[in-house]
Amino acid sequence: MIPEYSIIISGFGGQGTLFAGQVLTYAAMDNGYEVTWIPSYGPEMRGGTAHCTVIISDEEIGSPLTRSPYAVIALNLPSVDKYEMAIPPGGIMVANQSLMNRGLVRDDIANVLIPASEIAEELGNKQMANMVAVGAMLAHLPVLSVEAIEQALKDHLPERKQKWLPANVEAIRKGFAFAKETV
Repeated sequence: MIPEYSIIISGFGGQGTLFAGQVLTYAAMDNGYEVTWIPSYGPEMRGGTAHCTVIISDEEIGSPLTRSPYAVIALNLPSVDKYEMAIPPGGIMVANQSLMNRGLVRDDIANVLIPASEIAEELGNKQMANMVAVGAMLAHLPVLSVEAIEQALKDHLPERKQKWLPANVEAIRKGFAFAKETV
């Protein structure tokens, strides 16, 4: 039995926050967990801060919302500013160091500062920063494996997007390896 894991993924509109949340949701469902996914739509889609919340549990989920997420993937500095203090002790903060001008201040959570945008650019597509960050989170999240996310991508990516499957998988693996090496 697992505890309930709430995850917030946040960044600028267009950084793939909603897609990253969908992939986590599919992986959790495919592995038999109860799951919710709540996206944020609206003016955020045009460059403001967009986010989604994913909750994963063995048991029925009482509410799809959280005020204290177990894990946060912050793809930009405004997202770090908004959510860093909301994570309970023992939680996880994955922050895209590429878009930050400061470090993280908490010492009671797993802090993963990862140059996600640079890693994605090295892979040939800066839009893969979201998958790099997902991989980094998986290094600290005990409920889903890299293989579960890869399988969810294979099973749920639309046919027209299948050409991006190898790049997404590589981005996840690079993020996971980076986070494991820097712990």
